[in-house]
Amino acid sequence: MFENVKTVLLLTVLTFLFMGIGYFVGSLFGLGSLGALLALVLAAALNFSSYFFSDRIVLRMYRAKMVSEQEAPVLHSIVSDLAMSAGIPKPRVAIVENATPNAFATGRNPNNAVVAATTGILNLLDKDELEGVLAHELAHVRNRDILISSVAATIAGAIVWIANFAQFFAFFGGGGNNDDIGGIVGLILMSILAPIAATIVQLAISRSREFKADEGGARISGKPWALARALRKLEMGVNARPMDANPSTAHMFIVNPFGGRGKSIAKLFSTHPPMNERIKRLEEM
Repeated sequence: MFENVKTVLLLTVLTFLFMGIGYFVGSLFGLGSLGALLALVLAAALNFSSYFFSDRIVLRMYRAKMVSEQEAPVLHSIVSDLAMSAGIPKPRVAIVENATPNAFATGRNPNNAVVAATTGILNLLDKDELEGVLAHELAHVRNRDILISSVAATIAGAIVWIANFAQFFAFFGGGGNNDDIGGIVGLILMSILAPIAATIVQLAISRSREFKADEGGARISGKPWALARALRKLEMGVNARPMDANPSTAHMFIVNPFGGRGKSIAKLFSTHPPMNERIKRLEEM
């Protein structure tokens, strides 16, 4: 319950941040509050397209191949049993030809979901561990996390896009008027800080949903220990062989596809919570 409330609050913050940057940019063009309204309309349009087409884009991006029960009987059997336990329709099943061990789910709702696993994860995990991973993905489907993460990613991306436009305007569109110098300075600061704030909020949403999917997946499979063991293996596997993934889709995978070696500041901007914390929570179950 707490994680759901937290997600709603973070999405609200992200939306108001988007409207705020729209108002700020609009005021420089004499639009005033109309800028905030236009930002809200733009967010709605972007989310509409993301809702209906993001799954096709992601599957095509990673060349995921839909497989039949004859082609992957074990994978289909696991997904079928877990979907029944989760109380959702059985998703379509896809395999990604990639040696990096990972998995993700996509689709706008449980009736249009796809669960994809890489060849790397199929070769690395045993049956119990694979059940834990796929149960985690089905928990994402049941919780409609795909929709939530798509909305967050789309709004955050739009904020970055508008901020880039604002920076361009500040440097090339309004530098000649001394009366506007305060507004230009404010615009530059906003165009730098807003994308950082949006990214932090997006990552907070992503991490929150990962914890919830871990718990949900452990309950669906009935094997929290298997998911914990799988996460350990996946962390080592991805560190040894990072995936050539698109950063905008990193949040979709069960583990960060880029690995997590080193203690750089980049870890603060990871789409996934610390692995040790995820494993600890599972072991406590």
